[in-house]
Amino acid sequence: MILDRRRFILAGAISASLIALPAWARFGQGFTHNVASGEPGPNSVLLWTRYVATGGSSRLTAEIAETADFARIISGGSVDAAPERDHIAKIALGGLAPDRWYYYRFVAADGNMSPVGRTRTLPTGTCRQFNLGVFSCANLPFGYFNAYAHAAQRQDIDLMLHLGDYIYEYPRGTYPSMDEAVADRRIEPAGEIVHLADYRLRYASYRADRDLQALHQRFPMVMMWDDHESANDSWQGGAQNHDPLREGEWAARKRAAMQAYREWMPVSDAGWAEYAIGDLATIFRPETRLIARSRQPDLGAAILGQADPVAAMKRFRDSVWSDPARSMMGSEQEAWLADGFRRSARRARWQLLAQQTVMGFENMPADIAGWVPPGAPDYMKALATFAPVAAKLGLPHYMDNWNGYPAARSRLLRSALDADADLLILSGDSHNAWAYELREAGQPAAVEFGGHSVTSPGYESYFPNVAPADVARGIVAASPELKWADTAQRGYMTVSLTPDAATAEWLFLDTIQAPSTKLAGSHRAKVAARSRRLA
Repeated sequence: MILDRRRFILAGAISASLIALPAWARFGQGFTHNVASGEPGPNSVLLWTRYVATGGSSRLTAEIAETADFARIISGGSVDAAPERDHIAKIALGGLAPDRWYYYRFVAADGNMSPVGRTRTLPTGTCRQFNLGVFSCANLPFGYFNAYAHAAQRQDIDLMLHLGDYIYEYPRGTYPSMDEAVADRRIEPAGEIVHLADYRLRYASYRADRDLQALHQRFPMVMMWDDHESANDSWQGGAQNHDPLREGEWAARKRAAMQAYREWMPVSDAGWAEYAIGDLATIFRPETRLIARSRQPDLGAAILGQADPVAAMKRFRDSVWSDPARSMMGSEQEAWLADGFRRSARRARWQLLAQQTVMGFENMPADIAGWVPPGAPDYMKALATFAPVAAKLGLPHYMDNWNGYPAARSRLLRSALDADADLLILSGDSHNAWAYELREAGQPAAVEFGGHSVTSPGYESYFPNVAPADVARGIVAASPELKWADTAQRGYMTVSLTPDAATAEWLFLDTIQAPSTKLAGSHRAKVAARSRRLA
């Protein structure tokens, strides 16, 4: 693909060393990375910690109580923190009441106790309001996780969602460059992560961040990987920056990435899942990256060397790009989601698809050439030349999201319409903030709220000489589905659900260059129930 900045800046990236020091060697012993919880249900929750003992494996007891003093233990169990799982301990505990906040901890055999965590169960029956925090794209060297810090202090959020790019795989000095990186935001290992030991150490490096620990400690989280938890622009059979000659078989790297994620995150091994929020909503958490995604189409390859690039683009549009066999999720998962829409629409007001990449169609304006700074690299010149032409032909300029899989997108939106679902799509990956009205076969099908990044740069890094408001205004004007955008600020999003409306709020942090929870501003958008349109 010719228009992805990351594809070009990674050209000289070095490979990771074959052997990395194990995480325990750099992060001490005992409870090294606090606690976390996830995958909540009405009567259960999954608890996570990491405990490094001198003798290797250690038996831990998990305890849940209604009060922080643990005067009465209402649920518990035992689990091993074993070296073969990087000393990670995870346990799902039941016997809980719906719609309740709880406290939990782990106790080692020698009496050593973890920090106390807070978690909650999901409601059943009538539910009048439920609030979500939504995060994506947290590249540690680019800046401080102030979005996590701000959200961790709140008392009005029920559940956190992380839509992917929780870590980044690059070596030090690549995205960000050494000049762009914040001085004391150093990742381990130094090289690109390829092998299981590398991935484990990178997670240990990220999870050492105090703001990220605080967020996990105080809220349950539902989450799924995107590409950077494995490698850039990954798909079922490979990735843009995976070189089999230097880095070995993709299948081995993918297995290592998936294993490390499932060890270090408070998640089960389920490929996809749904979460019922009483009669108010169902949250569907799909997998759109590693299990069944077809390879991204490559518009650049289609027009390279062609005497008539426009004719080549038309051929590409009508064949490769439109091919109905190409998929983001695979047929099994598509069937699961369509059935889930039907089941949920019969009993719940909202159907939320909390997934990784943007679904709304985004075009570049015809005057984009005026945005490209002098001396810009070739990929920016290509963007200015071909993106407006592609837009006129109905083609996207970026293919590593749902725009690159139009038949799959159509099938998903069609299944929601067939179920009469009140579909709200939450997406990450793009680093920018968006509000879309999605249509299918001429009908309003869904509203999409795209969350901006925690730290990763957005369009402000592409067009540094253009006012961000002008960039956002130009893209919105060129994109019929897009109704609002912010293309220059970092932070997180909240979504408040009621029977009458769903309201998103994008919160913009004042800085990521220093620790701070000061906000620079915010923006709200709302969709009324049954409207499938922004209010």
